[in-house]
Amino acid sequence: MKGAAFTAAGGALIGGGLVGCAPSAEKAPAAASAGSAAADEPIVIRQAPSQLNPQDYEYAKGASDFATLFSGVKIGSLDLSNRMVKSAAGSDTQNNEEEILSYYTSFAKGGIDLVWMEDCADKFEHFPNARAQSMDKIPFQKIADGIHEEGAFVGYQLSCMGIVFSGTKQDASGAFASAVAGDMTLEEIQLIQADTVAAAKKLKDYGFDAVEINAAGNNIGQSFFSRMRNHREDDYGPQSFENRSRFVCEIIEGIKKECGEDFVVQVLINGIEENDLNLGDSSLMTTVEENLEIAKLLEKAGADSLHVRLGPLGMHVCQFASDLYFTGYGIDGTTAYGTQFDFSRHWEGKLISDHSGCGMMLDVAKEFKDAVSIPVGTVTYMDPAHAPEYFESALADGKVDFLLMNRPLTVDPEYANKLKEGKLDEIAPCTRCLHCHFDYDEEGKVYEHCRVNACTQRAYRDGMPEGFDLPEASSAKNVMVIGAGPAGMEAARIAALRGHAVTVYEKKDAVGGLLDFAHAVKGPHENLDALRAYLAHQLEVTGVDVVTGQQVDADFVKEKNPDVVIVATGGLRDSLGLSETAGTKIVPITDFLTADIGDKIVIAGSNAQAVDTALYLMAQGKHVTMVTPDGMDDVDKGQSNWVKTFALPMLYARGMRVWPHAEIKSVGDGSVVVSGDTGVDLTIECDTIIEAMDMLPDSSIADAVSGFEVYSVGDCNKPWNIAEAIAAGNLAARAV
Repeated sequence: MKGAAFTAAGGALIGGGLVGCAPSAEKAPAAASAGSAAADEPIVIRQAPSQLNPQDYEYAKGASDFATLFSGVKIGSLDLSNRMVKSAAGSDTQNNEEEILSYYTSFAKGGIDLVWMEDCADKFEHFPNARAQSMDKIPFQKIADGIHEEGAFVGYQLSCMGIVFSGTKQDASGAFASAVAGDMTLEEIQLIQADTVAAAKKLKDYGFDAVEINAAGNNIGQSFFSRMRNHREDDYGPQSFENRSRFVCEIIEGIKKECGEDFVVQVLINGIEENDLNLGDSSLMTTVEENLEIAKLLEKAGADSLHVRLGPLGMHVCQFASDLYFTGYGIDGTTAYGTQFDFSRHWEGKLISDHSGCGMMLDVAKEFKDAVSIPVGTVTYMDPAHAPEYFESALADGKVDFLLMNRPLTVDPEYANKLKEGKLDEIAPCTRCLHCHFDYDEEGKVYEHCRVNACTQRAYRDGMPEGFDLPEASSAKNVMVIGAGPAGMEAARIAALRGHAVTVYEKKDAVGGLLDFAHAVKGPHENLDALRAYLAHQLEVTGVDVVTGQQVDADFVKEKNPDVVIVATGGLRDSLGLSETAGTKIVPITDFLTADIGDKIVIAGSNAQAVDTALYLMAQGKHVTMVTPDGMDDVDKGQSNWVKTFALPMLYARGMRVWPHAEIKSVGDGSVVVSGDTGVDLTIECDTIIEAMDMLPDSSIADAVSGFEVYSVGDCNKPWNIAEAIAAGNLAARAV
């Protein structure tokens, strides 16, 4: 929904931090002499943030036979049967040999012909870094053998992040900042080059087919390419493209000399850069045109392929997950710093910016394709199942040679096989939530899990010691699942796959629980409509009997007499216990989409649902205040760390005020009284209160059916988020 236009009379209306807002010519003042009244007429001079980068979701429509996607491509000496390549990610699996073997080989089993392994080893002889284990502690040989047994190839990404050189400076906190080209002596340059070549040789000896030199982001290679980070005055300085690329080119040449011409070397580089920290201050950011000249020299040095991606100065995560710029309803283009890109101007205007981040580098990749003769791939939500015609056309039109993919494959390792077999509706969708990357639990500990695939980053660990493979049930049981939200549908799916006879009872007329509501509030970006459709279809595929419109109580359970009861009825909604007035309505969060609400909203609560609601309302020009008993650190709890990182600064910059450790004491006629840390009561204008307090567990049905084998999953047991609900359903069904 588009936000309303903002107007100002006789002055500039500047939204907080909205550096990229473009002027509008809706009404231009007539030329006038000094003192003319025309200059004082109201004019529209700024766009609302929600209108700055309009989105067109039609790109996801359209079918394809994927003729080009499933045609062969040659990367150096490697012949691939399709154009999908697993990008380097998964270093968090390294502490468990079973998990790391299963994780990487699963993609080869699923139809991916080239699997890149993320750098996870302390591999440099002269420069120990932050990697957890030495090379001899990681089962490289077994990984290579396992992938080869599936008929696929394996590569390893070589990176230099975390290395301290003699000139590396400490920051104010005492930690070492990212090394730049000038930190290195000539001797250190030669040593890091030699160590990189030696690591490549070890990997070849382990059976690896390729290495990828990470010369992007905060890696040393990029700092040599960069005019901003490279201030050397010798042959490795920025005075020419030959000098800027010399460091990486010499590594390529060294690897080829040591490992042979058939050993594939791919280079990962920033295809285009922008200063997201200080928006607009980009004179030293490397342009596409510069990178094309560097790419030509990399090819000349012997590079077999290029992996081009986005290069923001601040947010490293957006190099490979740049669709985060589109997270949050109505704030498309958020930088995570409370500012907003104008994609028609920033990034040289070259990004595909109206597809919610999907394949946004494809046009830039085409420029590289035209500049070099080696294959070119790119990344950021490359998901042909999501947008079949869009990606097939990109490949057929020669914009890119191969798609580098990670999240869609970790959500469903069988992705490529299912796609080839035409089973698009059986592919588990990536919801782009980023729980999988540096997320944190309630205690602030790193807690990375996939929202949709409960096995990813959980297999072989606590709760799932059996690993990725689903154990067959020792004996078939009659399983009753009460509730068809995400937790209930996942429990039913897993139980049926294990061989149990499963019936789901849902009191509403359709399955999905709160997914439809969440999709409406969050918007299309997170694909929650696709998740609901996938889980509903899985009930059909696995033979689950679904009964809708059925209220279940203890007597009904006893009548059906199942062997197992899985309760997934959802949580209880708390209430403020206050009465509305003629001037101030009180609306439960589940009703606000259809209720007649005003323009001055107070949201009671600060969890993920409350924040999603605030984004939705502010995109429509509503004035939103948040009152919460929690502290500021808990605002948006339950949301992924990265979604919070990008959404909250924009909410605050656009004027949402949060009153922490506070409560609504009373409701007036067009206002509320709030008490909190200030020590005084505050009166806030308010025509609508939305009750969005934390959901409460509901054990009523589980308590009433004692005597059965009972499992409570999802919000009825522990209200939190979709990811935990699905995981709880999966784990309970594995225990049956």
